[in-house]
Amino acid sequence: MNMKTAITVALSLGASAALAEADKGVSVTRAGTHASTAGPSNNFTGAVRVGSRFSATAPATVSGGTVTFEPGARTAWHTHPLGQTLIVTAGVGLVQHWDGAVQEIRPGDIAWIPPGVKHWHGATETTGMSHIAISETLDGKSVEWMEQVTDEQYTR
Repeated sequence: MNMKTAITVALSLGASAALAEADKGVSVTRAGTHASTAGPSNNFTGAVRVGSRFSATAPATVSGGTVTFEPGARTAWHTHPLGQTLIVTAGVGLVQHWDGAVQEIRPGDIAWIPPGVKHWHGATETTGMSHIAISETLDGKSVEWMEQVTDEQYTR
């Protein structure tokens, strides 16, 4: 075997070994791999896009996605069996738990909603908002959707 062939075979074997090793390690899902979809009207009010969805491989139970709300858009009331973390990435938003005060959230803010706490989140009336939403699954479920947030609840 000549030197050129030996180098080609070695590089080939090295690439195969690297690919096999990559299967055991970090995986990267490229932006745009999953198309965003409109938030369903039974779970959201207004124009909402849900994208960049992810879910962990067992035994992990974490899942999430990026949610973008146009001005005035919001979720319905809902709970999460193991809680939810929101990381605001753009705009100005609102979050509220049942019987609690509406709180403003901005880029870099992190909102933690404890397990079973009834809440909603979304954009302000005049400014859109995007966040990364992260929750865990318990017994196959990560969210329990409830009734819509009324305009009166939203604007108080």
